[in-house]
Amino acid sequence: MGLIPLPLVLVANAAIGKQWAHLVIGILTGLVAGALFLFGALDLAGAPMLASDLSRQTKLGLDIGLMATGLAAAALMANPVRQRLARVLPFDPDNPVHAVALVLAVILFGTQVVTIAFTDVLASNQAQPPLSLGDLVLQEAPFLILAVVGVGIFLRRNIADGARRLGLVPPTWWQVPLALGAAGVFFAFGQTMDTASQALTPQLAHRVQSVTQHLFGNLNNPVGIAALAIVPAICEEILFRGALQPRLGLVVTAVLFTSIHTEYGLSLDALAVLIIALGLGLIRKYANTTSSALCHASYNLLAGIGIGGAFFTFAAAGGFILLGLAIYGARRSRVAVAASP
Repeated sequence: MGLIPLPLVLVANAAIGKQWAHLVIGILTGLVAGALFLFGALDLAGAPMLASDLSRQTKLGLDIGLMATGLAAAALMANPVRQRLARVLPFDPDNPVHAVALVLAVILFGTQVVTIAFTDVLASNQAQPPLSLGDLVLQEAPFLILAVVGVGIFLRRNIADGARRLGLVPPTWWQVPLALGAAGVFFAFGQTMDTASQALTPQLAHRVQSVTQHLFGNLNNPVGIAALAIVPAICEEILFRGALQPRLGLVVTAVLFTSIHTEYGLSLDALAVLIIALGLGLIRKYANTTSSALCHASYNLLAGIGIGGAFFTFAAAGGFILLGLAIYGARRSRVAVAASP
């Protein structure tokens, strides 16, 4: 998706508080949803919109899926639909930025699901050139830009207010061991799921591992490992946990986050990503985005180093110890706050 939605987000920000905001919601929603529906409809009618090497059955599935996604997004034009969704999701149905975010989330999730369902995403990723450091930055930077613009930094919020809205605040002392401990536990869980995947679905596990090594093989060096740890952690956490989770909720955001990791296809590794995403969401909910980003970066670093054996046991045990320390610190902090006059 990249920065294609950026103009929509800018216009939505400009409409906040205006009497014509509801018109902007309808126009922006209609444009985006209509464009996606039209794309699928034109290809279905014979226009060469998709790659010519796809089979007829694959193109049919993609076309119908894209049209269905467009219709689902278009339904959000109706205020009653948004009002009903607002009963279960923490967003303002009359806020144009929230409405645009919801529409874009539906489109992103729908297109990702359709792609995974009707194409071989592992083969597609295998055919892509390996990522370079520049590719990684260009791939992740749009997440950060959309998050910053989405919450209105330099538009309706200053940097300090925007940072607070995104949850980018200094962590308390107990939140640091919480992030590091959770990273160790997540790593142990991820390794366990990887072992289960190799035992239960060995062929699929081999393909996932091959694609992962192919995509990130050029970054298997100290600078690359550090970049893989830090860049996605900052950009993805600020968008998903910082900007989206307070408006779309923990579960929806975790599912959306999982959907962008197509390099895992439909595998146990993808399930592991979902569960870890839920864990990161809990850290954001009960701590802040700074802590979830620190956890994400630490997890990526452990995975990039690829520790095993005794070091794996040490990471897992250390993670649980740090989590225990964090829980103790959190409880002490609450007791201190409750006891203060």
